[in-house]
Amino acid sequence: MVAWEKHYAGRARRMAASEIRELLKLLDQPDLISFAGGIPDPALFPTEAIAAAHRRVLGDPARAAAALQYSASEGYRPLRDWIAGYMTGLGIACGGEHILITSGAQQALDFIAKLFVAPGDRVLLARPTYLGALQALGAYEPVYDDLPRRGDNRRAARRGAKRRALGYVMPDFQNPTGASLSREEREELLAAAAALELPLIEDAAYEALRYEGEGLPALAALEAARAGGIDAGRVLYCGTFSKTVAPGFRLGWVAAPLEVIRRLVLVKQASDLHSASLGQMVMHEVVQEVLPAALVPIRRCYRARRDAMLAALAREMPPGVQWTTPQGGMFLWLTLPPAIDTAALLARAIAEARVAFVPGRAFHADGSGGNTLRLNFTLADEARIADGVGRLGALLRRLPEMVGAA
Repeated sequence: MVAWEKHYAGRARRMAASEIRELLKLLDQPDLISFAGGIPDPALFPTEAIAAAHRRVLGDPARAAAALQYSASEGYRPLRDWIAGYMTGLGIACGGEHILITSGAQQALDFIAKLFVAPGDRVLLARPTYLGALQALGAYEPVYDDLPRRGDNRRAARRGAKRRALGYVMPDFQNPTGASLSREEREELLAAAAALELPLIEDAAYEALRYEGEGLPALAALEAARAGGIDAGRVLYCGTFSKTVAPGFRLGWVAAPLEVIRRLVLVKQASDLHSASLGQMVMHEVVQEVLPAALVPIRRCYRARRDAMLAALAREMPPGVQWTTPQGGMFLWLTLPPAIDTAALLARAIAEARVAFVPGRAFHADGSGGNTLRLNFTLADEARIADGVGRLGALLRRLPEMVGAA
């Protein structure tokens, strides 16, 4: 047998399986209620529009030939132009040339990390933060630090910190906590990033899933306004169709200054040449037909499920458990008494209560957060949410660590 471990690059030691992807394997167990994945409800996918778009594209010989052929690395230009129009509607005036189509927003994160991060560079992010971002960034061997706040430039300079390569932030309905940055926090983050000369990734995966409250401007929009346009700014906006149309297309995008897009195109060429042309052409047909109207039932459904989960938590959780109340997105974040290890709790929850969640430690680069967990509310209906939260609450009440936790 070949001793493969000695042949791997050093960065391979930082690669670990996603706890979320592993938990998704449990979804085919009908007696298990899963709050683990960040999964849209497939009943809300526009399947008829998707099927019709495939027929139109493949039924036209010229379009079918283009859909099944190699294509430009930047992506299908009509789709890029549509995205640019969508971005302009968010206050980020740009053209199709500012857009790179990627195989999901996850690939966008990987490409940006590959372009900007060298071993030992400092990457600044929230704690906790999106597990997929930690995986994408971690492959390039950074050192993690907290996102900057106003005045942090002076403190960082005194410490003699290593090169600050990137900041990563999810300002709307963050995965995993569901929290959003206020207008003031967005302005402060941009001011601190400017003082540090820090490029910022804005992960806007859940931006369209607002259920209540007033919408806030994207970081990229605020930055474009203060800098004088997208090309003068430092925000790299990552969007996706996975939450608004269907994740199986694996289509996302980066909107960024032209100089950055040109470099990212080179990364794309070396990775997979281009995202699948058929999917891009179909997506362009579908978004023109169903968006933004399709967001109305999506938001209505997910809001009802969020409310059902919040009500169940209030009814079923024992004293000592706290949770977030997000205005949108897909997740709630629970904090349990410090003595409880949610990784061990998950094993018991699956075995005894037939409920799954994601332990919070997976979302911390330093391995902390062992007493936290993430719940998803978008896949299960209200009845299963009530049942699952009830089972989890009953299990928690049986734990000796809960005694005296109130």
